[in-house]
Amino acid sequence: MRLSYSLKFAKSLIFPKSEKKSIARKSLFGAVLCIGLSIVPLVVVTSVTNGMIDGMTERIIGLSSSHIQAFVAPNISKVGTAESFMDYAKNLFSCRGVLAAYPEVEISAIAVGKNGRSGAEIRALEKDIFVRNKSFEKLFEVCEGNISDFVKPDEKEKRSPVVIGKKMAEELELHSGDLLRIVTTRTVGEKIIPKLTSFKISAIVSSGYQELDQFWVFIPIEAAYSNLSMESAEFNVMIETADAFSPELVAIQKRVSEYFGRYANVYRWDQIHTAEFENFSSTKVMLVFVMMLIVLVATVNISSAIVMLVMERQKEIAILKSIGAKPQGITFAFLLAALSCGGFGLLIGLPVGILLTLFSNQIVHGLESLVNFFAVMGEGSQVHLMDPAYYLSEIPVEIPVKQIILIIIAVLLLSVLVSYLPSRKAGREKPLDILRKN
Repeated sequence: MRLSYSLKFAKSLIFPKSEKKSIARKSLFGAVLCIGLSIVPLVVVTSVTNGMIDGMTERIIGLSSSHIQAFVAPNISKVGTAESFMDYAKNLFSCRGVLAAYPEVEISAIAVGKNGRSGAEIRALEKDIFVRNKSFEKLFEVCEGNISDFVKPDEKEKRSPVVIGKKMAEELELHSGDLLRIVTTRTVGEKIIPKLTSFKISAIVSSGYQELDQFWVFIPIEAAYSNLSMESAEFNVMIETADAFSPELVAIQKRVSEYFGRYANVYRWDQIHTAEFENFSSTKVMLVFVMMLIVLVATVNISSAIVMLVMERQKEIAILKSIGAKPQGITFAFLLAALSCGGFGLLIGLPVGILLTLFSNQIVHGLESLVNFFAVMGEGSQVHLMDPAYYLSEIPVEIPVKQIILIIIAVLLLSVLVSYLPSRKAGREKPLDILRKN
């Protein structure tokens, strides 16, 4: 049986010329629909998960540690003043591969506002960080106030400017222009004495990922040295390279370590945030695994449809075999029918899945509005489907082309595998046995 005859027979299995009602044909169409419906959530979950993880990763790297982070010893003269620390960081440009270096002083403190107090992570950085650092400029959204008041503060203003996160501003009921009081501590003898310093809020910002920025308070690095207690301060330098995912990053880390010598510990971003990224990866794998199980269950319907198709077409199989058709040709024809079902399912599921992914933010906001409408009617509390405390407030839309290609291959392969046994049985049917039965 030639390939062309197998193709024609496979075509007649899927699109028979006869108008006779066929249960097997209905089963095939049902299998196609099931595959299409199972692919839709697989594509959406894969795309949304990739976008969410990439968005979180981008913020963690760009806003927290940068590509490489050097933790400098606090007792060396290079960090004694703001000017010497900034010069110490600038000299890193002598290391090949280093594009930018941002000195930072971190201090744990208490932030006091109009409505109570909150723990705070003071991040003392250079004033132009929000315009010089591309990640800060791109990923921080100004919710209130003006960043330029932090970059170029009014010389007449006695209090230093400060930028705080949206969550902290809401908890402490603060707005741009209000005063934020920072409490740090210093040790005198055996006593711990609090030190209170007031700052003027120039802007309130949000990275869209509340878990990351809810305790951040940004102040100029000079203000930290002149106004805050530095006893518990930690000194680090955020180092930027051309690509955070480049294999060259290890070599750059080594050169930076040689520059600092024994005065700093140098780590890559993937070493600092190992726990977070392992959690992201395991979550992604589990979600895709569950979705693939759904697709596997859907492809099993093809197997049952092929079984019914073999039973309905026994006479045709007997006639073909009696005129010289080989078992391999019959088997191949039924496998082609199963493969076609998987392909038609992909044609249904992929466009719908991609379309839902592209409009995922609008769909989520629409569902949120609908749920909140009924919650208000029932006097319930507001619901946030994309709570920034745990997720990004907006889903970064990303179509993972490579993973979609893998999905296509997997679906087609599963369609053939689950249909192999009934197709092989069809090829082994004996014409005389079929004719006796009928």
